[in-house]
Amino acid sequence: MAKGEMKIEETVEEAGSATAIARYVRVSPRKMRLVADQVRGKNLADARSILAFSPKAAAKIVDKAIASAAANAENNHDLSSDELYIRNILVNEGPTLKRFRPRAMGRATRIRKRTSHLTVELAERKEG
Repeated sequence: MAKGEMKIEETVEEAGSATAIARYVRVSPRKMRLVADQVRGKNLADARSILAFSPKAAAKIVDKAIASAAANAENNHDLSSDELYIRNILVNEGPTLKRFRPRAMGRATRIRKRTSHLTVELAERKEG
């Protein structure tokens, strides 16, 4: 994968839901969880509008994964996008890239460039 790319894949899910997974995203899990917490449990349209106006860089990545899950729901599972909501959104820690930064008196300190795995699950909201 080239720099700045993320791998989005589909997984097997239960009936009435669709998922998308963005793996190896170069945003720390702590920062991405702040954005994920804002949209958890929201309707699809509400969540996408919240993310569109969020100043955080992780919002663009979360929105892309939600759009992918919505496309999976419509095309692969014949679900209506009007009734979809975010049932589950998880941010897990991926592998950490370890780099070194030179410091005073010949020392070096470790820089940890953290990555994330994002899992989005959409489902149809039950009536009543």
